[in-house]
Amino acid sequence: AGCEKEPSSYMWIYIFLGNMLRGIGETPITPLGISYLDDFAQEEDVPVYVACLHTIAMLGPMFGFLLGSLCAKLYVDIGFVDLGSISITPQDSRWVGAWWLGFLIGGVTSFLAALPFCFLPKSLKKPEKANNDKTSYALLENMGTTRNKLTPGKLKPRNQLIYPFLSDFYTSLKKVLSNRMYFTLLCCSLLQFSSFIGFLTYKPKYMEQQYGQSTSKSNFLIGLTSLPPVGIGIFLGGLIMKKYKMSIIGATKFAFTMSFLAYVTTLLHFFVGCENHVVAGMTVSYE
Repeated sequence: AGCEKEPSSYMWIYIFLGNMLRGIGETPITPLGISYLDDFAQEEDVPVYVACLHTIAMLGPMFGFLLGSLCAKLYVDIGFVDLGSISITPQDSRWVGAWWLGFLIGGVTSFLAALPFCFLPKSLKKPEKANNDKTSYALLENMGTTRNKLTPGKLKPRNQLIYPFLSDFYTSLKKVLSNRMYFTLLCCSLLQFSSFIGFLTYKPKYMEQQYGQSTSKSNFLIGLTSLPPVGIGIFLGGLIMKKYKMSIIGATKFAFTMSFLAYVTTLLHFFVGCENHVVAGMTVSYE
């Protein structure tokens, strides 16, 4: 009854805005990069290029976990207090690592990595033999032809003239979601990434609680054991598709087989684990 509620910290707002800016900056790389590869690269080489793109994208979280492991070993007030006066160690439950240091390092690295994009040409040269049978390229050509043939008597409504982007976006979104194959792939990806993100988010805390590991060591083990196999799997999948020149149906069968094997292997997690710790007031009474 004598406790007073302390004012909450609004530091999360800065983290929220930082993640929003990061998402805005990095999102165009994947869809535009894949579209360009699909339009202008040779058809048999596209799976390998896309696999390389996703494999490199998986290296980022891996190095992020390793960086987080390093920062967690440093005291939160590093640079502001005398570290010799700190009497606790990272194994102590009261230890708080320098969680903020990783954001500074990651932000500076992202800024330096973005500088080369400023020197890219405004328009990329088309290859001599453009692959006109690709869907995205043909769609762009069709949209351009339709707009050129638009007569004054068939002008769009005023709201579409004011918001042409929203009108085109709605039309494209409707066409994409009406594609049964793409919609099915979207649902599968949603389920897969939801489970993977949950597994990746709570596994470090599970290792801390069940195996008595520090935050630093848990992040190190996650980054070293969980993410590299995913990157290797993506790259090998691209190589297999290139070697056997799989069609859409062949790639679907291949994806189904691998997903089923992954599901069967994941069932083994139910047979591995530890009993919950006895916590007074939660699992047992104080008496």
